[in-house]
Amino acid sequence: MVNFVSMAEARALDGLRVVMVGSVPSPWGEAAKGILHVEKVPYTATRLSSEMEAAVAWTGQTSAPVAIYNDEAPRSGWAEILILAERLAARPSLVPQDCEERALVFGLSHEICGEDGLGWARRLAGIHAGIDGDGGFPDGVAQYLAPKYGYRADNGNSATKRVVDLLQTFAQRLNRQHAAGSRYLVGETLTATDIYLATFMALFAPLPQDQCEIPDAFRTAFESMDSSTREALDPVILKHRDEIYEKHLELPLTL
Repeated sequence: MVNFVSMAEARALDGLRVVMVGSVPSPWGEAAKGILHVEKVPYTATRLSSEMEAAVAWTGQTSAPVAIYNDEAPRSGWAEILILAERLAARPSLVPQDCEERALVFGLSHEICGEDGLGWARRLAGIHAGIDGDGGFPDGVAQYLAPKYGYRADNGNSATKRVVDLLQTFAQRLNRQHAAGSRYLVGETLTATDIYLATFMALFAPLPQDQCEIPDAFRTAFESMDSSTREALDPVILKHRDEIYEKHLELPLTL
């Protein structure tokens, strides 16, 4: 269970403080929470939505999550937060020591979390659909998100193909891993990549309401998808999500 405090309280504390988006399962934030949970890194959380101006003044960032450790510079990138968590971890690493597997973890994770990755492309597809009035995000939300993700009509059109390609890639990898006797994306143990893929499924199929309590409008927007995306969302990916949450992460989510 994540305990949230006010922005003022968090700023007065030492140790690790993490600024999160509240009320919705932002996959970048849920992934950070999952990594810190698995690695048993203590932290204090504060919500961005109710104290945006204070958060920006403190971190210099306009989006979350942002991690601040003691008086070090704020970290907002998914890889920066993962590397910090690895440094502070009390549990075995979520990044392999083997150089080839380490590169694979960071490469696959970028394809989920990074610019033009699964989350980014899914957001662009939702923005495009919302602006076109064809599902996706409500128009006001779509207009707000559009500049944050560099939306243009051309990349909005191509975003769905990118989403489909990535979903198919991860489904194929999981099937190969299962055939080799592993339930994980890289090697035979849990890595950060498994947590990223599991948490980013919130953009396609949020967990049930008793595990992830979010407003109906957001759930509808997240679940909205065209036929090609729905077909590419292979059950093996959702099964992987369920296994990762059941074995490694906290439920219900604290938003």
